[in-house]
Amino acid sequence: MVDKKNLPVGLKNKKGRNTQLRKLLQADGILVAPGAFDCISGRIVQNSGFDALYLTGAGISMSLMGAPDLGMLSYGEIISHIRRIADAVEIPIIADADTGYGGPLNVVRTARDYEKAGISCIQIEDQQWPKRCGHMMNRVIASVDEMCGRIKAAVDIRDDPDFVVMARTDSRTEFGINEAIDRMNAYVEAGADVAFVESPESIEEMRMVNEQISAPTLANMVEGGRTPFIKTTELQELGYDLAIYPGSMGRVLGKSGTRVLEHLKKEGTTEGMTDWMFEQPDLFALFDYKDWTDYEANFGKR
Repeated sequence: MVDKKNLPVGLKNKKGRNTQLRKLLQADGILVAPGAFDCISGRIVQNSGFDALYLTGAGISMSLMGAPDLGMLSYGEIISHIRRIADAVEIPIIADADTGYGGPLNVVRTARDYEKAGISCIQIEDQQWPKRCGHMMNRVIASVDEMCGRIKAAVDIRDDPDFVVMARTDSRTEFGINEAIDRMNAYVEAGADVAFVESPESIEEMRMVNEQISAPTLANMVEGGRTPFIKTTELQELGYDLAIYPGSMGRVLGKSGTRVLEHLKKEGTTEGMTDWMFEQPDLFALFDYKDWTDYEANFGKR
């Protein structure tokens, strides 16, 4: 029998991530989960030393379909993609599941499939389908009863009690912060473990969220978005337990990739741009090249 201690991450059985995330949410200090949208960005988050990552629906839409976050991806496309990302990393994953993709039975299937795929926290929002990015306009909000039903369905079907169900409300922009807080308290009462009030528009509103909601809270840090963009230490002082940075890496990769290719177009070479790149061995090492080839060698030579 081959010693499996040094298996590449993609072959490991990643047990215990749900419990790990629960502990991180209960610990002192704020949990920071940068956004990822594919296996490369997910592994970069992990290798940079973060304890969890956030799978952004907007990033997945742009990377898989080349389209903005307008609810156009099918459920099948999304679940197959997040399953591969969950296999590529060992840290807990918080994953955007939009509205749950339909009625109560669709939410049941979504939550069940996300848990089986290796996700540790499912995020469900109170928009109507097709949804919109949380920092854009024209979001249509579902009723409180409908959203509570989504949360109850996700909580009821989970197999592991440590699988985290997060509720997100997008109601603040149209209905105000008091309505958003009232809604979130109803979602927490329905069983939500984490409260995500999207796009509060001032420090005072952020403080209200944490003073008036008893569940762990999430701050969505979007550069140039509707919410004040402040340091994680300040978020912790306000009472937040979790902060996500969903679009940061996608923006950086887009900008740096454009810069390298503009240089190539102009100069006819990428020489002088290597500071913006992994060296080839480091790129392979990002995905455990040696672990894969060492494991392969146990079964004979090529």
